[in-house]
Amino acid sequence: MGDVDERDSIDAWMDESLGALPDLDLEVEGIVERLQYLNKRIRRMLDDTLAEFGLNIGEWSVLGTLWKAGEPFRRSPGSLAKRAGLTTGAMTNRLDGLEQEGLVRRLPDPDDRRGVIVELTKEGRELWERTVGAQAAKEQFVASALTPEERQQLNMLLRRMVVHTEQAASPPAEVA
Repeated sequence: MGDVDERDSIDAWMDESLGALPDLDLEVEGIVERLQYLNKRIRRMLDDTLAEFGLNIGEWSVLGTLWKAGEPFRRSPGSLAKRAGLTTGAMTNRLDGLEQEGLVRRLPDPDDRRGVIVELTKEGRELWERTVGAQAAKEQFVASALTPEERQQLNMLLRRMVVHTEQAASPPAEVA
């Protein structure tokens, strides 16, 4: 695997950009910049994967939210909108397109005769599962730079950072 002394594009950027800022902790900056770089790279991979399957991130998110609901793969439009951070009108537009493609269907809500429930169709389930599989293969490539033990260690360290951040009462004050 990689040599500890290897340098990457983040090292070069920090040398050029941050060397004149002696008060910055370059280890922290390196962590943050590398996380951001990998996040952007993985997001581009996801966008490419979804384009291959004729989806965008919003549509894929709806399919995934319905899939994660489990059998019978149903949620209310309001619940979908709330999870996506959209207005109900925007969700209606998104659902219209997915319904036209045969990926979801609207059913009468058995608990509210004025309402509807959105159901993931068999085609929608299969498409979502294929996109997840294709994306997982790309993500496997990113993780292949590490040994299984290194993956476990990285997961543990990242989990610790996430838990610490989640437990913080509020974000630190901005420095002027």
